[in-house]
Order: sequence, then C-alpha cells, then structure tokens
Amino acid sequence: MNKLKILNDPIYGFITIPNSLIFDLIQHRYFQRLRRITQMGMSYLVYPGAHHTRFHHAIGCVHLMQQAVNVLRFKEVTISEEEEKGLYAAILLHDIGHGPFSHAMEHSIVNDVSHEDISLLFMEQLNEEFNGSLTLAIQIFKGEYHRKFMCQLISGQLDMDRADYLKRDSFYTGVAEGNINSERLITMLNVINDELVVEEKGIYSVEKFIVARRLMYWQVYLHKTGLVAEQLLIRVLKRAKELYNNGVTLAASKALLFFLENKIALDNFDADTLDIFSQLDDFDIISAMKHWQYHDDFVLSNLSKMIINRDLLKIKLKNKIIKKKNLEKHIQSLINTYNMSEEEAKYFVFTGEISNQAYQLKHQGINILHKSGKIEDIVKASDQLNLKALSKPVTKYYICYPKETL
Repeated sequence: MNKLKILNDPIYGFITIPNSLIFDLIQHRYFQRLRRITQMGMSYLVYPGAHHTRFHHAIGCVHLMQQAVNVLRFKEVTISEEEEKGLYAAILLHDIGHGPFSHAMEHSIVNDVSHEDISLLFMEQLNEEFNGSLTLAIQIFKGEYHRKFMCQLISGQLDMDRADYLKRDSFYTGVAEGNINSERLITMLNVINDELVVEEKGIYSVEKFIVARRLMYWQVYLHKTGLVAEQLLIRVLKRAKELYNNGVTLAASKALLFFLENKIALDNFDADTLDIFSQLDDFDIISAMKHWQYHDDFVLSNLSKMIINRDLLKIKLKNKIIKKKNLEKHIQSLINTYNMSEEEAKYFVFTGEISNQAYQLKHQGINILHKSGKIEDIVKASDQLNLKALSKPVTKYYICYPKETL
C-alpha cells in the first residue's frame, strides 16, 4: 500500500506524508479524533470561519518540520534518519491530548490535568502499539533529548507549532495581522552549539512574528466574546458534574458521563481512562448541551441556551482589578430577580483576568546569529524599541454578568 500520500492544504498547498510511520499514526483512531476537535475552541462564535481543527494544524506542523529539516541539512547540520522520524512524530502528536473545544476540559471535568500531560499518555500508549518506534519522539517531546535544538523545534518561542497556528488561525479568522511568513522564518534557521538560532537577515521576520503573536492574542485568542463563551462552557461542564454527583439524571454520551461521574486527576488517568477520553470530542459536548437547554435545572438550562443560541453574558474588560462591590451588586440583583442561591448566581456573575506576553525573556529566547558570529537575544539585536515592551506581560481584568434578563 502506498503510504506516502499527498494532502491538499489551503495554506501550504500540497503536503507530502514523509514516511509510513507518520501515515500509520495519522490513520490511528486517536489521531483521527482530532478531526472532531476545533482548533480555536469557541472562537467561531466571533469569527464564523474559525472551524478548522486540530487535525489540520498537526498536519501543517509536520509540513513545516519537513522544511526545517531540509533547511538545516542544507546548512550541514547533521540530522540522522532516526532523529528526522522522531521530530516528525513528536510534532504530529504534540496536540493529541486536547479535549473537546481544546481548553475547556482542562478547567472543568478533569482535575489539573493539562493537554500536554494527556498528549504524553497518548504517545506512551501509541509507543507500545508501535513497538517502541516513538521512544525518541517522546524524548524530544519531553525536552529530554541531548540535542537541544530538536526540543526547541517542538516547543520553543519559535517552534513549528507557533509557526503553523499563527498563519493558520489568521487565515481561517480572516485577521490579516497574524499572517506571518513562516517559510522565510524557517529558511533563516541555523544551529550553533546544538541550539537554534536565526540568521541576522531574518531579524525583521522574527520582529513581525512577535508582533503578529501579540495582535493575534488580543484580537483573536483573548477576544472578549470568545473569552465569555469559553467561560460559559467551563461552567456548563462544572454544573453538569455537580448535578450528576448529586444524583440528577443527565442525558449525555457514555464517555462524557464517565468524566462527569468520576474525579479524574493525573494519578488515576490510567489506560482505560485514556481510552474513554479518546472517545470524547466537540460533538459530545454540543449534543449534551442541546439536551441540557431543556433541563429542569435553571442554571444548566440557561448556560446551555446561551452557548447554543449565542446569547452570551455581558463582558467588560478593565485595566484595573474589578471592585468587589461591583461584583456583589450584580450577584444580589440576580438573587433578587430569580430567587436563587448565591452559589447559583455565581455561575452567571464572575470575574477573572487575562494576560498576554508576546515574548518571554526569562525562557529560552530567540537568538540572532550575526555575520560576525556573535549571538544575542532578539530584544538586544532588534532596533525596534517596542520588542522590549512586548516582553512584559500585560494583564486585563474582566467581569461577566447577565444582560437585563436571562
């Protein structure tokens, strides 16, 4: 069977599957599930085109990694065939642990289990099924491989993950500010002392990349409507879990009921739990909410209706912490109007904060290789003053509360 298939991608054109291992991983049901996980969570309620999936993104990352391997080999960086296979497998599977709507699960029906943790569990399970052929990929994914630049290509400030999602999310949302030139960025990559560097002539592409990242966060990923929708989804799942644990009957898929019924943390996330998790996707949640909008419970039905009908809570963003009396005023108003408890009112009135840091100085930065051989951080190498400002976190505070009536 010919496993070196060609896929047509709206962003890069034709993408070639590089080897039979990658083909077999793509064919696996764990990976096919990503076709049913939206890349950008609830953002399609703001940008109607943002219906692309984690599947799209992972395939795009493999394509960019192929380009990176070719560029580095051309510059006489030694990458063995085994290392190449490991890089492709690690980047293909880097997001395989995402739950429905990407991030909502992590904050509601599993306890402090990140998608990276679950990705690793999936990779270890697949490694058993594929007779140890993912051992190197797992090492690279965990950042434990001795050749540091390979770990940086998977997870760093200029990795293939970011190089794809900025370009892809910009395309599907129609937000042109995020459109980076990932091809030029990759062409400028090099390796010195086993660490990733960008050649001096790529400095403007890196500047554009960092600015694009900042704009995409404020304009898209942290857009206030997308933010309130995700917060509502988290609360829908929390309320459902609370009701289910109090003996209330709820219509939901078997996989979703399992996570509502059980307290799942990392220490009891075993192979059986992983298998049930692999059956969960966006459709389980949407289908459940379509039922729940007619439930007797006031909180669950109203929260579900808000998402299904896109009739969301009002959200206000502020530069200062929300005053407690402001929060209490809205809670009290809701209690008086609907004769509900304070606990129930807090599902509809809440505050939080969001933070955006386009470039992190403290972490492994983006290093520029000058023609003289000198290596320095992009913030020092750049003549653009605002890059230093972009390395400082900006925090905003929000309050959500109902419009006049629920």
